[in-house]
Amino acid sequence: MPLPLVPIAIAAVTYGSVVYTAYRTVKKVAPGRRCQKAEDGLDRLDEGMTYRREPEQANATARLKRTFTFGETSYEIDAAALGRLKVRKL
Repeated sequence: MPLPLVPIAIAAVTYGSVVYTAYRTVKKVAPGRRCQKAEDGLDRLDEGMTYRREPEQANATARLKRTFTFGETSYEIDAAALGRLKVRKL
C-alpha cells in the first residue's frame, strides 16, 4: 500500500511556514524591559474591574487572580492591566 506523501508534504510546508514566520517575528521584536514602578502598581490593583472618566481622559483597571490545582501541582495565574485613553483637541 503506497504511503500518501502529498497530504503529509502539504501539512509539513504549511506548519513549517507558520513556525518560520513566528520565529522571524520573535527575532525582530525588541526585548522588553521591566519597570519596577509599573510592577508595583500592578501588584497594588484590587481584583475586579474599575473604570473612571474625567473630562480629558478615561482610565480602566482589571485584575484576575486564580489558583488552579492539577493533581499535586498548583498554578497561580495573576493577570493585571492598566489602561488609559487620552483625547485632546488641538
